[in-house]
Amino acid sequence: MNKLLLQTFIVLALAYTHSFANEYKDIVNIELKKDEYKKILVKYGATQRLFKFRWTLFTNGGLVIFKSFDRIVSQNILYLRHKNQSFRVELMTRGANPYAVPYILVKFNEFDYETSKAKFQLFLSDPNSKVALEYLDDK
Repeated sequence: MNKLLLQTFIVLALAYTHSFANEYKDIVNIELKKDEYKKILVKYGATQRLFKFRWTLFTNGGLVIFKSFDRIVSQNILYLRHKNQSFRVELMTRGANPYAVPYILVKFNEFDYETSKAKFQLFLSDPNSKVALEYLDDK
């Protein structure tokens, strides 16, 4: 009886972790030089919104980020060896399903001192597949 209970628990735990690990629909690696913008066009329905960010200063392990989504500007400071390594941008209003709002998570992974580039990972969470992203060139 205990063996069956343990097997059931393990199967359920693995199924839960597998579904949790697949939360992100898309993962993209990005490298940016100082003041180089990354621009992403967010599309859903007939709506298009622009998300862009850049970094301006790296000192004492902290990276100063300026971001703009749909012309709303803000600033973050991200650290490599700290809990504050990322920021989240909700791509749609919460609406009828506030627990399934698509978002982008931008995580600061590394600073390359030789090339003076910051390395990021962008994670797209879109459980209902409502959003399409178009990565634009900085030209």
